[in-house]
Amino acid sequence: MSEASDYVENQILNCYLNQSTITAPAAIYLGLHSADPTDDDGGEISGNGYARVAITDKFDAASGTGGSLSSNADITGFTASGGDWATVTHVGIHTASTAGELLFHTPLASSVTVADGDSFQISSGNLTVTVA
Repeated sequence: MSEASDYVENQILNCYLNQSTITAPAAIYLGLHSADPTDDDGGEISGNGYARVAITDKFDAASGTGGSLSSNADITGFTASGGDWATVTHVGIHTASTAGELLFHTPLASSVTVADGDSFQISSGNLTVTVA
C-alpha cells in the first residue's frame, strides 16, 4: 500500500516544513472498496453487514531504510450477511469506523467476490504500507 491520501500528504508537509504537529488517530480502521477510492475516499462497500474493522496495534514499528511496515496479525471481522457485497478491488486505512479521513489506499493483487455468509480477511504480513 503506497498511495497516501491528500490528507496524509498535507499532514507530512505541514509537519516537516511548517513545524506543525501531527496528532495520531486514536484507532485506525480497514475499509473495503469496490473501486479505487482515490484521495476522495469513494467506492466503499456498504450494506449487508459491512463495517470497517479496527486494525490498531496490528503493525510493527517502521525502521531501517525501506520506508515500509507490514501487518503483524490477521485482520478479520468482515462477513457479509443478508446478501452479497460488491466485488472488493481496493482497501483503505481510515481514521474512524465511519466517515473520518482516508489515510492510505491501494488495489488488491486480485479482486475478491464476497457472497452472503463469506468472510474476508488479510493474513498477517500481507498488508504493507510504504512511504516512498
